[in-house]
Amino acid sequence: MVGKTTNDGLSAQERAAVKQRAQELKLQAKREKEAGKAAAEKADQLAKIAEMPDGDRQTAERLSEIVADAAPALAPRLYYGQPGWAKDGKVVVFFRSGQMDKDRYSTLGFSSRAALDDEHGLWPTAFALQDPTEKAWNAVTALIRRAAEA
Repeated sequence: MVGKTTNDGLSAQERAAVKQRAQELKLQAKREKEAGKAAAEKADQLAKIAEMPDGDRQTAERLSEIVADAAPALAPRLYYGQPGWAKDGKVVVFFRSGQMDKDRYSTLGFSSRAALDDEHGLWPTAFALQDPTEKAWNAVTALIRRAAEA
């Protein structure tokens, strides 16, 4: 055996390797827990979207796809009982179903954490969504991509 051994029969090098492995296992367990939480939040969000009335359900599904493609760093979650997407646990983008809220339009919103500030001191925080065109979806994609940059 190389190096001095301790009362437990391990050398300093072996003891360091055991500590390293313990840290690796702890980190792995933390990642698995976080992955499980993220999967549960995504499942909760998908279930809420599935409950939405026609029209809003398709809009929320499209938003979900856009966020996944344009801002993969944003994690799905529920925000006041409706779909939201968060960064570092804080919601950045959210959707409100107009039909569920008994309103005439649905809303795409951005929290104060969204990186939408501009040089004029005026930027969007919410948009009405009512049968968006492809041009509107392209604008939504650009806004979501920009919002997630913070």
